[in-house]
Amino acid sequence: MTEDDSAPLLAVRDLERHYPVTEGLLQREVGRIRAVDGVSFTVERGETLGLVGESGSGKSTTARTILGLETPTAGKIFFEGNDIDDLSGAAERAFQRRVQLVVQDPDEAFNPRMTVGEAVAEPLALHGMDDADRRRAIVTDLLERVGLAAADSERYPHEFSDGEKQRLAIARALVVDPDLLVADEPTSALDARVEAEILGLLADIREAYDVSILFISHNIDIVRRFCDRVAVMYLGELVETGPTDAVLSAPAHPYTRLLLDSVPSLDPTDRGLPEPLTDTVPDPADPPTGCRFHPRCRSVIQPDGVDLPTDTWRAVAAFRFTLDAEALPDGLDDTAAVRETFDIPVDISHEGIEAAVDGAAAAVASGDLDRARERLAAATSTVCAARRPRRRPSTAVRSSATATTIRHLVNRSSRTEKSLSTRKRSEVSERCGDGGEAKHPRPKAAVLGIACGDSAFFPKFLRGGRARGPRVKSGLTSCRPCRRPCRPCRRVRRRARRPRRRHRRSRGRPRR
Repeated sequence: MTEDDSAPLLAVRDLERHYPVTEGLLQREVGRIRAVDGVSFTVERGETLGLVGESGSGKSTTARTILGLETPTAGKIFFEGNDIDDLSGAAERAFQRRVQLVVQDPDEAFNPRMTVGEAVAEPLALHGMDDADRRRAIVTDLLERVGLAAADSERYPHEFSDGEKQRLAIARALVVDPDLLVADEPTSALDARVEAEILGLLADIREAYDVSILFISHNIDIVRRFCDRVAVMYLGELVETGPTDAVLSAPAHPYTRLLLDSVPSLDPTDRGLPEPLTDTVPDPADPPTGCRFHPRCRSVIQPDGVDLPTDTWRAVAAFRFTLDAEALPDGLDDTAAVRETFDIPVDISHEGIEAAVDGAAAAVASGDLDRARERLAAATSTVCAARRPRRRPSTAVRSSATATTIRHLVNRSSRTEKSLSTRKRSEVSERCGDGGEAKHPRPKAAVLGIACGDSAFFPKFLRGGRARGPRVKSGLTSCRPCRRPCRPCRRVRRRARRPRRRHRRSRGRPRR
């Protein structure tokens, strides 16, 4: 896999993931669920991109497709300028190592029969490290860096709290030194204090080791505090992307404004939360034409030649789109009940709209829903159903205040009081000195897999892919701070060999 420094770390182009809908004995395809439909975005090196949207918008499916857990229907995914569909062999293994997932439920990441030390060290064994002592030393050091104790490696997953399990899931993802973390709702099941601690840990890791993060969340307030850029997703499409401050301070799309207004206010007198025009989310197998949010949008545009008051037009549009979604409530036996349910005035100033509403209400009362849809659709056609709004251009802007905001979210305990960046600088100064002269660690440290320079956190034993720590040159490795060869860090690379299993004799059968 060739490395292109000018290309973004991750680039997604027109990604689609459709699930066929089949029926009958021959399983003929009669439709498709468009979980992801034409998504495009980039993630730069050292950047945090927030992918935000309500449940069912396709965020997790996008993440799983990027990781290769789902096969894309169409589109391309590029990692450092390389199409991941063309990767094979060592290049494919390097990509799988450099992109790691932090799942929403940490219980899914751990085997209850394995200790957490064995679970965190398992990726090391899968990628070729067969030295058990070295794996144990790396896991012990890593657990301390994520705010846990070294002795916790002998415990089982059920002995930890939810916040500690999420720290273990982050440690398991970091153990193979990834360049990109895909964090799928890592704080959704946590309370506010533990949520702030996990966000602070991710911010420290990003600043100390220049790790890019694709942060998936339905909480736009967390994305505001943590991410450099934001991409808003609805019903399989991106409706708005851009720098976090620019998008959230002046949102251009009504769906983004709805997400922002849904964040509870600290004002005790502000008890009202805005609601969409209709509560029914459209079917992904049959999405609306034009702007996919227009059946629920409170800013839906009126037809040409119609100038109704805002409240009146919203009431008429809610009646039409609720009727299209087949979500009418019970008890609509007459025209007056229909108008009262949707707060439609008795007399509408526009004659065409008044006649359409009156005829549709009478059709609903008589049970002829098809006729009611036809009357309303002909009189309330909107440009939102024919054209998609243009998205603003996306630019990668790194917010310098992001890490500062996260670091002040929580007062860390005594175990996490010393930040990762401080520990990294102390290790570099101890081994390389203030003048840049290499002070090589003892050979014993190299045997345990603790390298020199700023790579002390991560092992650099893997073949293929880019290593940000010691770089292989003529059989030697060089420290990143001093750029000098370091013989004690030289390691022999061997394939992981599976030990032979000896057949155990049955105790009840006598030997012959």
